[in-house]
Amino acid sequence: MLDSIALIVFPLAMLFAAFTDLLTMTIPNRLSLFLIGAYFLLALYLRTPLETIALHVSCAVAMLVLTFAMFQFRWIGGGDAKLAAATALWLGWGLLFDYGLIASIAGGALTLIVIALQHHELPQTLRDFKFIDRLASKNCGVPYGIALALAGLAVYPQTSAWSGLTGI
Repeated sequence: MLDSIALIVFPLAMLFAAFTDLLTMTIPNRLSLFLIGAYFLLALYLRTPLETIALHVSCAVAMLVLTFAMFQFRWIGGGDAKLAAATALWLGWGLLFDYGLIASIAGGALTLIVIALQHHELPQTLRDFKFIDRLASKNCGVPYGIALALAGLAVYPQTSAWSGLTGI
Protein backbone atom coordinates (compact mmCIF):
# COMPACT_ATOMS: atom_id res chain seq x y z
CA MET A 1 0.00 0.00 0.00
CA LEU A 2 2.78 2.45 0.93
CA ASP A 3 4.55 1.67 -2.35
CA SER A 4 1.40 2.52 -4.31
CA ILE A 5 1.00 5.82 -2.49
CA ALA A 6 4.68 6.66 -3.00
CA LEU A 7 4.38 5.80 -6.69
CA ILE A 8 1.67 8.38 -7.35
CA VAL A 9 3.10 11.28 -5.30
CA PHE A 10 5.26 12.62 -8.13
CA PRO A 11 2.62 12.33 -10.88
CA LEU A 12 -0.02 14.00 -8.70
CA ALA A 13 2.38 16.82 -7.89
CA MET A 14 3.13 17.30 -11.60
CA LEU A 15 -0.58 17.42 -12.43
CA PHE A 16 -1.16 19.92 -9.63
CA ALA A 17 1.68 22.10 -10.97
CA ALA A 18 0.30 22.00 -14.51
CA PHE A 19 -3.25 22.87 -13.51
CA THR A 20 -2.32 25.61 -11.05
CA ASP A 21 -0.04 27.21 -13.62
CA LEU A 22 -2.75 27.01 -16.27
CA LEU A 23 -5.45 28.43 -14.02
CA THR A 24 -3.45 30.99 -12.01
CA MET A 25 -0.09 31.47 -13.81
CA THR A 26 1.65 30.54 -10.55
CA ILE A 27 3.24 27.42 -9.15
CA PRO A 28 3.11 27.49 -5.36
CA ASN A 29 6.43 27.36 -3.51
CA ARG A 30 4.92 24.77 -1.19
CA LEU A 31 4.60 22.38 -4.14
CA SER A 32 8.32 22.54 -4.90
CA LEU A 33 9.09 22.15 -1.19
CA PHE A 34 6.69 19.18 -1.04
CA LEU A 35 8.48 17.52 -3.99
CA ILE A 36 11.86 18.02 -2.30
CA GLY A 37 10.65 16.59 1.00
CA ALA A 38 8.89 13.68 -0.71
CA TYR A 39 12.07 12.83 -2.62
CA PHE A 40 14.13 12.62 0.56
CA LEU A 41 11.48 10.55 2.35
CA LEU A 42 11.27 8.19 -0.62
CA ALA A 43 15.07 7.95 -0.84
CA LEU A 44 15.15 6.94 2.83
CA TYR A 45 12.31 4.46 2.32
CA LEU A 46 14.08 2.89 -0.67
CA ARG A 47 17.46 2.98 1.13
CA THR A 48 18.99 4.96 -1.69
CA PRO A 49 22.79 5.18 -1.33
CA LEU A 50 24.07 8.55 -0.12
CA GLU A 51 26.20 8.88 -3.26
CA THR A 52 23.08 8.63 -5.42
CA ILE A 53 21.24 11.17 -3.28
CA ALA A 54 24.23 13.52 -3.54
CA LEU A 55 24.24 13.20 -7.34
CA HIS A 56 20.52 13.98 -7.45
CA VAL A 57 21.03 16.99 -5.20
CA SER A 58 23.85 18.24 -7.44
CA CYS A 59 21.53 17.86 -10.43
CA ALA A 60 18.82 19.88 -8.68
CA VAL A 61 21.28 22.62 -7.70
CA ALA A 62 22.62 22.85 -11.26
CA MET A 63 19.06 23.06 -12.59
CA LEU A 64 18.22 25.78 -10.08
CA VAL A 65 21.26 27.83 -11.16
CA LEU A 66 20.34 27.43 -14.84
CA THR A 67 16.66 28.18 -14.38
CA PHE A 68 17.35 31.11 -12.04
CA ALA A 69 19.45 32.63 -14.85
CA MET A 70 16.53 32.03 -17.22
CA PHE A 71 14.24 33.72 -14.69
CA GLN A 72 16.58 36.73 -14.55
CA PHE A 73 16.21 37.11 -18.32
CA ARG A 74 12.42 36.77 -17.87
CA TRP A 75 12.35 33.68 -20.06
CA ILE A 76 10.52 31.69 -17.38
CA GLY A 77 8.76 32.43 -14.11
CA GLY A 78 10.16 31.88 -10.66
CA GLY A 79 7.76 29.03 -9.97
CA ASP A 80 8.91 27.34 -13.17
CA ALA A 81 12.55 27.60 -12.03
CA LYS A 82 11.79 26.05 -8.65
CA LEU A 83 9.60 23.32 -10.16
CA ALA A 84 12.30 22.38 -12.68
CA ALA A 85 14.89 22.13 -9.89
CA ALA A 86 12.62 20.04 -7.66
CA THR A 87 11.84 17.78 -10.61
CA ALA A 88 15.55 17.42 -11.42
CA LEU A 89 16.06 16.17 -7.86
CA TRP A 90 13.73 13.26 -8.65
CA LEU A 91 15.25 12.59 -12.08
CA GLY A 92 18.99 12.88 -11.60
CA TRP A 93 21.64 13.52 -14.22
CA GLY A 94 20.81 10.48 -16.33
CA LEU A 95 17.37 11.77 -17.27
CA LEU A 96 18.06 15.49 -17.35
CA PHE A 97 18.66 15.69 -21.11
CA ASP A 98 15.43 13.83 -21.90
CA TYR A 99 13.54 16.03 -19.44
CA GLY A 100 14.92 19.21 -20.99
CA LEU A 101 14.26 18.04 -24.53
CA ILE A 102 10.66 17.04 -23.83
CA ALA A 103 10.02 20.23 -21.84
CA SER A 104 11.43 22.31 -24.71
CA ILE A 105 9.26 20.61 -27.32
CA ALA A 106 6.15 20.77 -25.14
CA GLY A 107 6.93 24.37 -24.21
CA GLY A 108 7.33 25.31 -27.87
CA ALA A 109 3.97 23.75 -28.71
CA LEU A 110 2.38 25.47 -25.74
CA THR A 111 3.85 28.80 -26.81
CA LEU A 112 2.39 28.38 -30.29
CA ILE A 113 -1.02 27.67 -28.77
CA VAL A 114 -0.83 30.81 -26.61
CA ILE A 115 0.26 32.90 -29.61
CA ALA A 116 -2.67 31.51 -31.62
CA LEU A 117 -5.06 32.38 -28.79
CA GLN A 118 -3.66 35.90 -28.68
CA HIS A 119 -3.99 36.48 -32.42
CA HIS A 120 -7.47 35.10 -33.05
CA GLU A 121 -10.80 36.36 -31.89
CA LEU A 122 -12.27 33.78 -29.57
CA PRO A 123 -15.98 33.17 -29.11
CA GLN A 124 -17.39 34.69 -25.94
CA THR A 125 -18.27 31.22 -24.61
CA LEU A 126 -14.54 30.44 -24.45
CA ARG A 127 -13.62 33.86 -23.11
CA ASP A 128 -16.03 33.29 -20.23
CA PHE A 129 -13.40 30.95 -18.80
CA LYS A 130 -11.04 33.27 -16.91
CA PHE A 131 -7.90 31.30 -17.69
CA ILE A 132 -8.65 31.23 -21.44
CA ASP A 133 -9.42 34.94 -21.44
CA ARG A 134 -6.15 35.61 -19.59
CA LEU A 135 -4.13 33.45 -22.01
CA ALA A 136 -5.73 35.25 -24.94
CA SER A 137 -4.68 38.68 -23.66
CA LYS A 138 -1.64 40.16 -25.40
CA ASN A 139 0.35 40.70 -22.20
CA CYS A 140 0.00 37.15 -20.89
CA GLY A 141 2.99 34.86 -20.64
CA VAL A 142 3.12 31.13 -21.23
CA PRO A 143 2.24 28.78 -18.35
CA TYR A 144 5.46 26.83 -18.85
CA GLY A 145 4.78 24.73 -15.77
CA ILE A 146 2.51 22.67 -18.02
CA ALA A 147 5.45 21.74 -20.25
CA LEU A 148 7.67 21.02 -17.25
CA ALA A 149 5.00 18.80 -15.73
CA LEU A 150 4.41 16.90 -18.98
CA ALA A 151 8.14 16.30 -19.34
CA GLY A 152 8.39 15.13 -15.73
CA LEU A 153 5.52 12.71 -16.26
CA ALA A 154 7.08 11.42 -19.48
CA VAL A 155 10.41 10.52 -17.89
CA TYR A 156 9.18 9.45 -14.44
CA PRO A 157 8.86 5.74 -15.41
CA GLN A 158 12.61 5.75 -16.13
CA THR A 159 13.60 7.02 -12.66
CA SER A 160 15.26 5.05 -9.92
CA ALA A 161 12.25 5.87 -7.70
CA TRP A 162 9.93 4.16 -10.19
CA SER A 163 12.26 1.16 -10.44
CA GLY A 164 12.57 0.90 -6.68
CA LEU A 165 8.81 1.00 -6.18
CA THR A 166 7.73 -1.22 -9.07
CA GLY A 167 10.69 -3.56 -9.41
CA ILE A 168 10.80 -2.75 -13.13
